[in-house]
Amino acid sequence: MRPARVLVAADKFKGSLTAVQVAERVTAGLRRVVPTLEVEALPVADGGDGTVAAAVAAGFARREVRVTGPLGEPVTAAYALRDGTAVVEMAEASGLRLLPEGVLAPLTATTHGSGELLRAALDAGARTIVFGVGGSATTDGGAGMLTALGARFLDAEGVPVGPGGGGLRDLATADLSGLDPRLGSVDLVLAGDVDNPLTGPTGAAAVYGPQKGASPSDVAALDAALAHYASVLGPEAAESPGAGAAGGIGYGALVALGARFRPGIEVMLDVLGFAEALSGATLVITGEGSLDEQTLHGKAPAGVAAAARARGVDVVAVCGRLLLPPAALGRAGIRRAYPLLAVEPDPARCMAMAGDLLERVASDIARDFLR
Repeated sequence: MRPARVLVAADKFKGSLTAVQVAERVTAGLRRVVPTLEVEALPVADGGDGTVAAAVAAGFARREVRVTGPLGEPVTAAYALRDGTAVVEMAEASGLRLLPEGVLAPLTATTHGSGELLRAALDAGARTIVFGVGGSATTDGGAGMLTALGARFLDAEGVPVGPGGGGLRDLATADLSGLDPRLGSVDLVLAGDVDNPLTGPTGAAAVYGPQKGASPSDVAALDAALAHYASVLGPEAAESPGAGAAGGIGYGALVALGARFRPGIEVMLDVLGFAEALSGATLVITGEGSLDEQTLHGKAPAGVAAAARARGVDVVAVCGRLLLPPAALGRAGIRRAYPLLAVEPDPARCMAMAGDLLERVASDIARDFLR
């Protein structure tokens, strides 16, 4: 038998632990039981919050720049760079987490800073840009991003339209001739975990607008504004997978920047070197805060499990809460899941104690699978 070698490839537990912290706690728990165990940590992400952090943990250099935040105020955002490949996370510049507590701006939040972040990657010499989209505060179809990259969106009087999705209702002319020419020679990969179209009942405004503070009337206004925006730029791409990602920034990247869409976890596993890390592993531990139906549709644990199963390596999962039955886990390639709520059933206490609880369940994994 081969000596046990464990690969910890888990996403963050949102609100309690980063992906790096998850890996650290799992490793500590495993080694309580098997002190000499060989463990490799490869924190993963699916394009949303934590994507840059995962790249940095895998050896990319972290770069910081000042950009425009979702409310128009300056913020410090990071991207990751290695050997001509940049990992850019739109949530770093335009994310919901950047809004002050209690402040939401569904009609006016802008992706301008995301465009500035892409421009910074171009300035650094990136030839491939992985553009992770998710966790946005915005529903502007990427108009702010395109403006930062040289586009102009004008009303009937030739005046720039206002920021955010609300301003798109006044759009009369879209001038893309000033877009940064370097974009034409860059491989821009749109990495996301949703395949929603731009508009309609499953579109960016209807599905994700409410979590950004949009009322029913705001949702209707945003959906109409995005439909008008697409009629000016080109309606074909509005139905493409990923067009509705992150408030429609996917559409902007597809229609104007020549981006190509790939499921975020697939892209990130390639970028992070998952195949090499998997070589020689006898067990993979993956996970995220909640294992539920969304997990099965492009989230990190499902991608990790699929890749490991293809190589014949067993996979178990850790999570805060488990909402999937054993049969669904099995179909996803996960042999067993270890939820923290099974140890501490009070949700608030569970989140507050997540690190310690994770070490406990990791010890259980070691006893169940490694002894």
